Amino acid sequence: MPRPATPLFVLLAAWSAIGVPVVFGYVERAAWLWAGVAIAVVVAVDALRLLGLRPPNVRREMPETWPVGVETAVTLHFDDIAPRRIAADVFDLHPGGWRVRDLPRRVELRRGVETSIEYALTPQERGDFGFEGVQLRLRSPWRLLWRDVVIGRAQAVRVFPNFAPLAKFAMFSADQASRLVGAHIKRRRGEGTDFHQMRDYRVGDSMRQIDWKATARTRRLISREYQDERNQQVVLMLDTGRRLLARDDAMSHFDHVLDAALVVAWLALRQGDGVGLLASGGDTAWVPPQRGAAAIDRLLRATYALQPRPVATDFLAAATEIALRQQRRSLVMMVTNLRDEDMDDVLAAVHLLRRRHLVCIASLREAALDTTLAADVRDLQGALTAGATAQYLARRTEAHDALRSHGVLVLDVTCDQLPAALVEKYLSVKRDGLL
Repeated sequence: MPRPATPLFVLLAAWSAIGVPVVFGYVERAAWLWAGVAIAVVVAVDALRLLGLRPPNVRREMPETWPVGVETAVTLHFDDIAPRRIAADVFDLHPGGWRVRDLPRRVELRRGVETSIEYALTPQERGDFGFEGVQLRLRSPWRLLWRDVVIGRAQAVRVFPNFAPLAKFAMFSADQASRLVGAHIKRRRGEGTDFHQMRDYRVGDSMRQIDWKATARTRRLISREYQDERNQQVVLMLDTGRRLLARDDAMSHFDHVLDAALVVAWLALRQGDGVGLLASGGDTAWVPPQRGAAAIDRLLRATYALQPRPVATDFLAAATEIALRQQRRSLVMMVTNLRDEDMDDVLAAVHLLRRRHLVCIASLREAALDTTLAADVRDLQGALTAGATAQYLARRTEAHDALRSHGVLVLDVTCDQLPAALVEKYLSVKRDGLL
């Protein structure tokens, strides 16, 4: 349905203004009425020409998978222009809530010429999303009217965790990549658990590394070199309940957890280990431990749409599921935000898991707590806030100590510290042969 544009309002305002001198007899009434008729005819002709415009074809060019929080280019190609020229405002019907740059855009489409425009979108969350079409606001040839049309087909996209860090890590060895995320591991040269190779003795080698038969045969000291045992298994147990809805920045705690879990998974796969994942609480998922480079793709596909929900996580039920599904001894790395009221359930889950597995719990700490404690206390309200925060952290520490007393590896970290802490703990478990 055609609608009036700004030039038409200006034209009507001018015609109305002329009516003032008509009232006082300075302008002939008939002339003014004929001017109004002329305007009506012009508008009618312009409306017919607008309704006769055939919208062009449009083709949207963009990736099928997007990384969350990363600006991505989208290109719209217009062709099959029926009239010689079409003026239009373009707006793509992208998912709501995404940051957009360079839209809407006014374009002039010409017959026989393919017109392309590019704009940028930044997805704000992971999951499945859809583009509904492209909206054009067509301008009439004389610019007096406009009408909206939607053209093009709907397209679905998937928004994944930001996998740019994984692509960057691919350029480095596993040891170098672990240092990139801030993990600090003391390496012990040649003292793993799997035999790697024979080599000449080096100063610092232990006596138990010397192969005396090879030494006698070659008449020089020969050492056996070992490497960390491969083909171990890691199960990442992610909480998708209400605790992970908290935010320290634009991302939820769960988004930070998922990013860190993927970093650990990638490094473990590079080490030759199998990696599995269980998500429990809100959205659920189970990926059995798998080895090889293709396993990271399976983890991405299984987790990209996971979201935390405002529900309480049943840690015992999650532990029971792992106990039933994962028979082989593994390193189970649970990531959550522990509170003292969760301890009975968590301790029951730990007792069940430790019958077969080595358990590590990473407990996320809100960065605001550290900020509050570090702030200067200037008034009574500040003192009350600092005291309550200190009391909360003390009870949190008691809960962690209780877990440690049951043989659980506990990490108390913020979101920024989480990737390095998880990688460091995983590598230290391998180094010490705890599995």
